[in-house]
This record gives sequence, structure tokens and C-alpha cells, in this order.
Amino acid sequence: MKKRLLLLVLPLVLLVSSCQVRLNGASIPDNLKTINVKYFENDAPLVVNNLSQVFTEALKDKIRTTTKLIIVRGEADATLEGIITSYSFAPVAIQATADNRAPVAGQTRLTISVSVTYTSPEKKNDFKNVTFSRYMDFTGDPAPQEQTLIQGINKQLTEDIFNKAFANW
Repeated sequence: MKKRLLLLVLPLVLLVSSCQVRLNGASIPDNLKTINVKYFENDAPLVVNNLSQVFTEALKDKIRTTTKLIIVRGEADATLEGIITSYSFAPVAIQATADNRAPVAGQTRLTISVSVTYTSPEKKNDFKNVTFSRYMDFTGDPAPQEQTLIQGINKQLTEDIFNKAFANW
């Protein structure tokens, strides 16, 4: 009885262990092996010194950790390139003040926008100069929390770009 059960269960275990399930939604063609993620220049009126580097690396990390694509410089099967077009702060909640003083921002929004072009041999998911924009709201002085806000927004932006290029969402 135990041998019979083992003979039934063992092939099932082997079958299940050989299956691979992807939950990231990516649909990467077999002929797409390499990608060139070019440096995203910061063309925003308000410039943060490390924003180009941090954003470009966040996009590379997203691709590196979610796909089997090899990131290369120069000639590649596909290319992702673009520019950072906007980096801005804007008040989103105004607080009243006493003694006839001007109101102050109770909450502020940091917005980052990038214009992206993706080209691949399949041409199926290609896009040109598509603008992706994301924001995060915060309170208080932006200086001590700026890098954390940038990381959060970069995560959202890279997810949007990844989905547009590879998941067609």
C-alpha cells in the first residue's frame, strides 16, 4: 500500500517541482536576451544632483530582479532611454495661521516625471516619448526626507515603465 502511494505521489511531486510560475506579468519574447538601459539625463528645471543616477539604477534593478534579461551597454536586443522632465514641489493642503499671517502648506507633494522610449525587435510593445509621472505627499521640511521620497517615487515609476514595456498593462 505504501509503495503504491509512493509511486502515485512521486511523479506528481516531480511534475510540480519542474513547473515555473511567474507572477510579475512580464511577457518577454525568447529572442529578447539583452537590454540597454541608457542613462536618464535630468532635464527638469529643479535639479537634484543624484536623481539621474538613482533613477537609472532603480530601473536597471527592476529589470535585473524581475527578468532574465542581461543589461548591456551598446548594441542590445532592446533599448530603454529617456529623460527626467520634471521634479517639483507643490502644496496640496493649506493650513490657516493666526494673527493675519499668510497660510502655510500643511502637506506638500513631490512629483517626478520622465519621458521614456522603448524599442525592441518585436516592435509589439514599443513606445516613444511616453511620459510617466508619480508623486508622494509629505509634511514638514523636505530636506531630511527627500531621498526616501525619491526612492518611493522611483519604485512606482519603474513599475509603470516595466509594465508598459514588458507586461503591456
